[in-house]
Parts: sequence; structure tokens; C-alpha cells
Amino acid sequence: MIKVSGISKSYNNDSVKAVDDLTFTIEDGEIVGIIGPNGSGKTTTIKMMTGIIKPDSGSVKIGDYDMVKDALKAKHNIGYMPDSPDMFLRLKGIEYINFVADIYDTDKAERDERIIKYSKLFGIDDVLDSKMISYSHGMRQKLMVVAALVHNPSVWILDEPLTGLDPESAFELKKLMKEHAAAGNSVMFSTHVLEVAEKLCDRVIIILKGKKLFDGTLEELKADNPDKQLEEIFLEMTGYLGESE
Repeated sequence: MIKVSGISKSYNNDSVKAVDDLTFTIEDGEIVGIIGPNGSGKTTTIKMMTGIIKPDSGSVKIGDYDMVKDALKAKHNIGYMPDSPDMFLRLKGIEYINFVADIYDTDKAERDERIIKYSKLFGIDDVLDSKMISYSHGMRQKLMVVAALVHNPSVWILDEPLTGLDPESAFELKKLMKEHAAAGNSVMFSTHVLEVAEKLCDRVIIILKGKKLFDGTLEELKADNPDKQLEEIFLEMTGYLGESE
């Protein structure tokens, strides 16, 4: 379970509020999408949830552990995929995965089994001995998926995970997300693609300028806005249609 309680974050000496008093809970067995246009605060929210940055106020709990008070225990339960795969590019793919596995003290036999399983699933098993700088964006994205899952975390927090993936890999990742939630685990991911959220999410959280606009199922959102397409509802909520009229 993930419990986010009143988190806020400001930048530039408090002149820019990226996230503003955001509260939500993701239960075990749920896939929840956090949706918003670029610059809405999705990545800042995820970085606070994963302990990369500290909130100015509020708290994040991963299971029973507070992300500030028990950071190591909280992080141990998380599989995190960043919004950019362009990091540690001088390492070989296998070196990066083992680096992540070492951080989580992952048993060697278990990690090797998962590395083989996931690298074959995403079609990068033949490039793991090459440096990541030689990878395409899509290949780096796939490697980030494998690294996020290598320690078998109960909570997945994925920032725009489908961006750059080919259709086959995107299908496999969505399948894994569904299986992980069905096993009683929590999955949270960010996206601005409504079609993905509609097909994958049990619930969606829509944010704009760091504030929560909606938290519920897409069926509930449609019921609140009869005779409108999902895209139209979203664009009206985020102010796009109003600005263009």
C-alpha cells in the first residue's frame, strides 16, 4: 500500500509550487495512474514518493514505513523506474542491473533468474554485455524496467514507463503490471496518454499545477460528465479547451 498525505513541494525560494497539498492512497491489488499534462507535478510527486526528494510538508508511507523516518525500509519495497533512462551510460547493461541488485542485497541466484527472465522478455538479453551508451532510447527504457524489477519489489512506482517502448514490450510491461496487482501488490505509474489509463487503471488521479482535480475510476469520471468523450473531459479539466476557445 502507498499512502500519500498532504505532500507539498516548492522550488525557486518557494516562488513555484510544483506540488500542493496532495493526498491519496493506493491499496494493495490496485493499478493507479497519475495523469496530467507536462509540468503538472507528476514527476515531482513520484520523486517524493520514492524518497529522491523530501516534501516541504506532508508524508509518504510505503506499507508500514514512513519515507522520511524509515527511508531505507520504505525504499526496499519499491521498484522505481525514472522518467529518463539516460544514466550510468558508461556501464554495461548487466553492470547496471547488478549495481541495482546489490543496493537491494538481492540474492545472486534469484537475481540471475530474474535477469534472464526479464531481459529475454523485453528482447535485450543479447546486449547486456554492451555499454548502455550504445543503446537506443527504447533499449535503455527496457533496461530500466529490468533493473526496477530485479529485487522483486511489492510496490512499483513507474514514471512514464511506456514512453519509447515498442508495441511488443509495452504489451509485456502492461501484462506484468496487471499480474503484479492481481497478486496483491501495488502499482502506480504516471502518464499523459488517456487510452493507456483507460485500459490499464483501476483508478486515476488527475493533477494540474500540483493540485488534485480528480481521484476515482474513469467510469465515475464519465458518469460525472455525461455525453462527453474522455479526452474532452480531460482537456476541459486541465483548462486546455477553455484557453483555445
